[in-house]
Amino acid sequence: MRAHTRKRRDRGSISPDEILTGAFDVAALVSIDNLSMPVLAKHLDVGVTSIYWYFRRKDDLLDAMTDRALTRFEFTVPTIDASNWRDSLRAHARTMRGHFRDNPILCDLVLIRGHFGGPAVRGALQKIEQPVAALVEAGLDRTQAAAVYGAISVHTRGSAVLERIQAKTEGFPAQRPIGQRYIGFADDIDYDYILESILDHAQTLIDQ
Repeated sequence: MRAHTRKRRDRGSISPDEILTGAFDVAALVSIDNLSMPVLAKHLDVGVTSIYWYFRRKDDLLDAMTDRALTRFEFTVPTIDASNWRDSLRAHARTMRGHFRDNPILCDLVLIRGHFGGPAVRGALQKIEQPVAALVEAGLDRTQAAAVYGAISVHTRGSAVLERIQAKTEGFPAQRPIGQRYIGFADDIDYDYILESILDHAQTLIDQ
């Protein structure tokens, strides 16, 4: 008796949006590094040429995934309240760090790989207007506000990248207890120390 053979979807029956959704699903299982066109095609039940019709290289696919991630993930929540700027900015920074820590795909695409299309970049720039405006309302001039928010953003993204590299590196040691801690190990203590230093500097500027 002949075994039943599952029929693949016809070429042209799949859309770029479906391919991207499938790519995120596969990456969640195997990682961005191990995502490949043949593996994705098998997951989507299509021939690999159906994917190459829209994305000629893996880099093209990853570019599209990065743009989608930047468009759909909200990096500016919670918003910053000018009347309680320090606490709300701290919560904002920790939330942004949490997004990257909890979503390795997001970290790999947006922070480590970091290839962005024009629309995604413009959208990301628009999203930082609220935090900067709130800091101006709190008492900083616009240059100071942009510098403070930029420093927190760079610190947060850099910390997330280091933690991701630590997690991906086989045999990377765990942090030791207080008093015996490794220097240069990205963790909550180091993150909060630098974050509070930036907030202290912002407070000094406001008080001048």
